[in-house]
Amino acid sequence: MPSFDTVLEPDLVEVRNACEQAAKEIATRFDFKGSSAQVQQDDKTLTLTADSEFQLGQVRDVLLAKAAKRKIDPRFFDMGKIEKISGDKVRQALTVKAGIGQELAKKITAAIKNSKLKLTASIQGETVRVSGAKRDDLQAAIALLRKDITEAPLSFTNFRD
Repeated sequence: MPSFDTVLEPDLVEVRNACEQAAKEIATRFDFKGSSAQVQQDDKTLTLTADSEFQLGQVRDVLLAKAAKRKIDPRFFDMGKIEKISGDKVRQALTVKAGIGQELAKKITAAIKNSKLKLTASIQGETVRVSGAKRDDLQAAIALLRKDITEAPLSFTNFRD
């Protein structure tokens, strides 16, 4: 029976490269000289640190620009809240989303069921497997999910006949 898996997995190597490039640019930019602005990566968490909220926004913009150049969708980053640390410095944690959460998986299965296509969608951990009798229906489901699910950059793997 033909099927495919719907997944949410970023390229972590490219995320690390974007983080390193952003750190290099921050170290060399004139408007960040003498400040504590920096980007650090710890597995799937990026920590942005700066002297003020405005400067933190600048650091975030640099990181997102470098990520965009490396074809990383900004929807992979879950922006944490801005928190004040010692003195007037601020910090923000960005989490890299990996794996489809329960609510998003339920939304995907509901979209498949409401599409009136003869398909079945089942949640299998952090992936959603969609299977059906016709290959054309599966391709229509991929197009439907790309159009309807906008809050996450979904990718489709294991397309089997």
